[in-house]
Amino acid sequence: MGDNHPEMGITVRVSGRITNYHEAGAGPPVLLLHGSGPGVSAWSNWRSTLPALGKSFRVLAPDVVGFGFTETPPDLKFDTDMWAQHVIGFLDALDVPAAHLLGNSFGGALAAQVAVRHPERVNRLVLVGSVATRFPLTEELDAVWGYTPSFENMRDLMSIFMYDSNQFDRDSIQLRLDTSQRPGRQEAFARLFPAPRQRWVDALASPEAELAALRHRVLIVQGRDDRVVPMRASLQLHTLIERSELHLFGACGHWPHVEHAERFNQLVTDFLLAD
Repeated sequence: MGDNHPEMGITVRVSGRITNYHEAGAGPPVLLLHGSGPGVSAWSNWRSTLPALGKSFRVLAPDVVGFGFTETPPDLKFDTDMWAQHVIGFLDALDVPAAHLLGNSFGGALAAQVAVRHPERVNRLVLVGSVATRFPLTEELDAVWGYTPSFENMRDLMSIFMYDSNQFDRDSIQLRLDTSQRPGRQEAFARLFPAPRQRWVDALASPEAELAALRHRVLIVQGRDDRVVPMRASLQLHTLIERSELHLFGACGHWPHVEHAERFNQLVTDFLLAD
């Protein structure tokens, strides 16, 4: 991949590590945190969200350590402490005292962890198909975290993510596959969530008492037909978090921000701008 690859954006040093990120727009800051699928990056996860939210906000979308084009030392220990510190360090590096956080799947778990640990750094939360509370590991999530690179495996995973597999084409599959096959990337991915994987769902979840103690306004979004994270996870978050609202998209899998992009972007914009 050359330096003009669309997934490569701006870089900033966070705790000494080169962190790749994308930025759009101006206004109140919104931080986008991507999921944990193979070949994921901020750009691949949020490319239809960045320009839409950029009409009203300063949107920042980093590649979390272990993913995309952010520097990942080969001996780095992956855990929620490190990831939460990376998020706070990223905000510090850009002189952002507080931001709205929008997270998808793993990114939703990370957004919730940051809100629990550093509530003063978070304005409002948007959690999309989030691994933020405990649930029995699904076969589909086990398959996502157990991925090995091939075009067929990536095609099958994208079919799991989407309600309608006709929404993606060969180029979309190849983009994710190419990123997953970058030098050292599969080795890092294999270290993220090794089997047995129920422990990683449990580790990413925030304690229920701490979620219930959140005083932020929270928008919870999920596809009704999500096969990766069960709908019960979002229902549980909605039950626990007092100032939350829940929006379910029908005919939608794990990626409402992709499958119903226009409606999703309007929903999030309205929520973040509301009095």
